[in-house]
Amino acid sequence: MAGTNLPFAPPVPTEIASTDTSAGIDARVIVFNCDCHTYEQVIALFCHYIPGMNSTKAFELAWKIDHDGEAIVFAGTLAEAEEIAAKLGGGGLRVAVQ
Repeated sequence: MAGTNLPFAPPVPTEIASTDTSAGIDARVIVFNCDCHTYEQVIALFCHYIPGMNSTKAFELAWKIDHDGEAIVFAGTLAEAEEIAAKLGGGGLRVAVQ
């Protein structure tokens, strides 16, 4: 409403998200919980198809997916993200590229 004075200051963002376009990150692969795979299956798929993945990080991501419903498992170029998503999806995981 024009001319209305607020009795308090507007909220200040506590988190600022920005993407450095020079970093080559165009897309992210998100995996969603489906309750149809074991942790071992998910960890094996992550370690096999996601570059630089290790079993410790894969377990952390699997836990996050199980408890939060989803997790970003890869960030990189759109071509890489689509390839990884296709492989994880081929393994039966519910995935999306964003």
